[in-house]
Amino acid sequence: MHYQDDDLIVRTAQTYDAHMIYEYFTINREFLKPWEPKREDEFFTISGWTVRLIKLDELHKRGLGYYILVIDKPSGKMLGTISFSNITRFPLHSCNLGYSLAESAQGKGYMTRALQVAIDYMFEVQNIHRISAGYMPHNHRSEAVLKRLGFEREGYAKDFLLIDQQWQDHVITGLINPNWKLTQ
Repeated sequence: MHYQDDDLIVRTAQTYDAHMIYEYFTINREFLKPWEPKREDEFFTISGWTVRLIKLDELHKRGLGYYILVIDKPSGKMLGTISFSNITRFPLHSCNLGYSLAESAQGKGYMTRALQVAIDYMFEVQNIHRISAGYMPHNHRSEAVLKRLGFEREGYAKDFLLIDQQWQDHVITGLINPNWKLTQ
């Protein structure tokens, strides 16, 4: 997957991206901490990301997962991540969505734009019928992004994910592909 316009690049991560991803997570470590699971030490190393990207590349090739980078085109600086995981084909044709955005990129519309591109790819190219996304009830920015993209609230999950070493409730949302077609 690869998309670019005048100021934004949205593309599948490659093995050569280890240093850029390492920098992104190192710079944003404290900012992202309240929104993410506890990360092992290897997560914050270039070698750890190199190994992780080799595994992610295999998932990409098999159509089982996509790890996508959001990059500022003029500077080449990484702004965020988008992941599609737990991809299930027949009979569900569904997946889960996760994302993160750098502290310096908040409130500028980058994530909404990047997610729209990535969702279009999953719907049009991967023929996914349904994308699920969850957010913590106090994460109003994430809630707003998902609403702008058309995600609808479907439920509330108590103690859903272990985030920053505490079980956190999540609002569960979903987005249906209006143009899904059965392929042979």
